[in-house]
Amino acid sequence: MLKLAWAIARSGCTEIRLLPLRAAVALGASGLGAPPRPDQLWKAYGIVLPVGLATALAIPHFTLVMSPSIDAWIVRAAPGPIHRGDLVSFRLADLIAGPKPVNVTKYALCMAGQTLAEIDRPSRMAPSKKDGWYYCDGRLVGVSKAFGRKRQPLVHLAWGRKPIPAGFAYVGSSHPDGYDSRYYGPVAVDRLTRMERVL
Repeated sequence: MLKLAWAIARSGCTEIRLLPLRAAVALGASGLGAPPRPDQLWKAYGIVLPVGLATALAIPHFTLVMSPSIDAWIVRAAPGPIHRGDLVSFRLADLIAGPKPVNVTKYALCMAGQTLAEIDRPSRMAPSKKDGWYYCDGRLVGVSKAFGRKRQPLVHLAWGRKPIPAGFAYVGSSHPDGYDSRYYGPVAVDRLTRMERVL
C-alpha cells in the first residue's frame, strides 16, 4: 500500500513539474520547452470567448425535444395565442411520466368549443380491454393503448362526446406511444407555452 501511495505521489510530482511546459504550449509554444507566444492565447480568446458567450446566452431560449412523437428536435418559445396544430410545452406531474415533474412538448389538437368525441373499441393489445379513439370535430386525433412501453397498465380518458371547455386544450400527437390527453385529459391553456420548431 505504501509503495502504491509513493508511486502516485511521484507521478503527481512529475505532472506538476510539467505544468509550466504544458502552459507554454497552451500559450502558443510550438512544443514542450519552446518559448510561449501569448499573442496566440489572445487570438484563441478572441474566438472562443464570443462563441462561448453567444452559446451561453442562446441555450436558455431553446428546448431539446426528447420525444419521438413530435416532429422537431429543437423548439423555442413563440409568444402568442395558441391555435389548433401549434406546438405547446408544459410541465407534467404524473406517475406514468416519472417520479418528478417533466417538461413535455405536444401539439394542441382540439381547442375550446370544438367537440371531442371518445369511442371505446376492443384493444389491439388486449382484446379483453378497451382502447379510446378520440375525434376532434370528426377528425381522429389519437388512439389510446392498454399498456405502456414498460407494460404498465394505462387508463385512458373516458370522455363521451362533448365540447372542450373554455380555457382548455386537448394536447397530443399521432404517435401510438405518446403519453398525452388520451390519458390525463385536456390541459388548461394558461399552463401551455406556445412553441415553434427550430430544427
